[in-house]
Amino acid sequence: MQLSQAAASDPDALDNLIVKYIEDVARIRDRGVICYYSGWLQRGGDLSVSVVDDDMNGLMNANYGLDTSKGLDLILHTPGGDVAATEAMVGYLRKRFEGDIVAIVPQLAMSAGTMVCCGCREVIMGAQSSLGPTDPQLNGVAAAGVIEEFEGAVKAVSENPASGVLWAQIIGKYPPTYLGDCQKVLDASKNIVVRWLSEGMFAGDPDGDDKANELGGFLCSHNDSAMHNRHFSAEDVAGHGMRVSMLEDDQQLQDAVLSLHHTFMLAFQQNPITKVVWSSSGGRWIQQSAPS
Repeated sequence: MQLSQAAASDPDALDNLIVKYIEDVARIRDRGVICYYSGWLQRGGDLSVSVVDDDMNGLMNANYGLDTSKGLDLILHTPGGDVAATEAMVGYLRKRFEGDIVAIVPQLAMSAGTMVCCGCREVIMGAQSSLGPTDPQLNGVAAAGVIEEFEGAVKAVSENPASGVLWAQIIGKYPPTYLGDCQKVLDASKNIVVRWLSEGMFAGDPDGDDKANELGGFLCSHNDSAMHNRHFSAEDVAGHGMRVSMLEDDQQLQDAVLSLHHTFMLAFQQNPITKVVWSSSGGRWIQQSAPS
């Protein structure tokens, strides 16, 4: 399938541009490049836009032919998704490239996408780029928000027992064991993030564990983020210790990355696709929207 199938005058136009810009990034950085792109901004109602276990097949295909000794630049645009799938994907890439992975975020890497960034040794962002809270969701609801609501109910009822009937209706919407499941996935997410930061971004730093806990605590805290889709700028995450470089510091790289990003956005607008994994070795994995 060609990304640019809607361009009748030149059906290969967008594909050729993507190849060119990926090659430009690889040449400028002298590293392998994998683009992991989701079309959630164009078709967010499709569940396949999120990080799922099937994405490992795309990464395996993209890795074929890459020189792992050069390290990897992982260009990310994703809303996040399943924590277990994210853990497996990052573990695979870290083994393949011995931890030499740099995340490049042209626009958005949210939730589990931010977790992926924490599994890299550095993150490159632009003035327009954002990461997000890593507090995980369970059945589409922020796990930390559920726990916060339950704790608020306990406090409210202890202070005003008459409010118990109202709170019982609110808390009753959650199925049995749901609170415990939320706490487990929240703890797992934070532990993964802190461990990755300690082993990667802050490895060898005598204060690495403290820095990992500081940054992980900020990213995983529902109280700090207030909402699951809050956007954190480069300055926000750098202020909590993340190792961030700016795209604007290298004009050639900025032009190549943003040109690539905008070409992917056009491809998602013009085609019924939800996800693309494409590498500088020529590997491409393209997922179509499910038929309606």
